[in-house]
Amino acid sequence: MTMTQSGRSISDPNAYRGNLFTLLGDRNPLHVIEQTSFTLADVVRTHSPAVLRARPFAGKWTPNEIIGHLVDGEWVSGYRLRLTLCEDAPTILGMNQDRWVAGLQHNDCDASALVDAFRAMRELNLAVWRRLSPAELERTGRHNERGPESLAVMLRMLAGHDLSHLEQLARYVQAAQQPG
Repeated sequence: MTMTQSGRSISDPNAYRGNLFTLLGDRNPLHVIEQTSFTLADVVRTHSPAVLRARPFAGKWTPNEIIGHLVDGEWVSGYRLRLTLCEDAPTILGMNQDRWVAGLQHNDCDASALVDAFRAMRELNLAVWRRLSPAELERTGRHNERGPESLAVMLRMLAGHDLSHLEQLARYVQAAQQPG
């Protein structure tokens, strides 16, 4: 069984989707994803680089790396959005999130710069998400690990993914602030 950094199982695609949908609940996914960059900016503004680079749990990401992962995720989700919107039933490739975080050395990055990158990409992607018609939201791609996913499903998953990692970020920041 593969676990995400937040501790959620991804070995079962339906369980993974279900976890994200449960976190989202009945909230509007567009409203959720509109708020993420503000939440990230607040975290970075109110915590020191030392806290954001601390690794409070052995073998897990740092707060900075969680933010970096969200940057990576926004880049990937924006590509998947455009691919599914503009091509017929495209193949959507998964990513090895741990390799991306390590390879891009997110813990060495300035957290404010990561948030700025996230905000810029999120604004571009939000502009596309907001103007999609109901018919366009039904366009589907085929994820190589999870199978068919419509844009509507991708949007709900994106919002749940944000919520999952914002919850994780809050826990890790709190743990990093505890006396060692």
